[in-house]
Amino acid sequence: MNKTIVVTGGTKGIGRAIVERFVKEGFDVLTCARNAEDLEELRMLSSDNARIHTFQADLSKKDQVSAFAAFVKEQSSDVDILVNNTGFFSPGQIHNEPEGTLEATIETNVYSAYNLTRALVSDMISRRSGHIFNICSVASITAYTNGGSYCISKFALLGMSKVLREELKPFEIRVTSVLPGATLTNSWAGVDIPAERFIKPEDVAEMIWATYVLSKGSVVEEILIRPQLGDL
Repeated sequence: MNKTIVVTGGTKGIGRAIVERFVKEGFDVLTCARNAEDLEELRMLSSDNARIHTFQADLSKKDQVSAFAAFVKEQSSDVDILVNNTGFFSPGQIHNEPEGTLEATIETNVYSAYNLTRALVSDMISRRSGHIFNICSVASITAYTNGGSYCISKFALLGMSKVLREELKPFEIRVTSVLPGATLTNSWAGVDIPAERFIKPEDVAEMIWATYVLSKGSVVEEILIRPQLGDL
């Protein structure tokens, strides 16, 4: 029986790179996104040895997180890896960003991870096995102008990861925070910056795979990846 990985926001950028990397290793994938056409296109990457199961959901809404969690449990009783990747960036400063930006950003970037983890972690605890990756950001440790609510949300997500790490140690569940710098995804579409100034999404996925395959007696608590020439 194949192992199972759950990846939120799996149709683009880092999420898609993770899906592709783990399908290559024979994992069955359970993923979600808001766009049905993107999910259908992703599902075509299934192979005879590894299946991609998709679910349309907006994880900023708690009821849709619950629906996705129910879908996951219908498809697989044993989740080996959970990757909380769903997130978005809206530029602005705390004093001038549009009203409601903080609420929308926290709902997507933090509450989705919190609620989905709560929904799935009990089974990991009962099996005393599992690995949770939370896709944080360099913005989790470095405040920057025009980061506003995004920085707040990513600081919060890193804090959640640290708490989970401590809580789940006794149950042999590993928790890893992933902190990428500027990564070549749709968030940077249209900017006049050379591609070589960015991290490749595939490099983030490769680090997640390398972290997962360590022996059970070890855990990488944080993965910090920056562009070779420094942050943008």
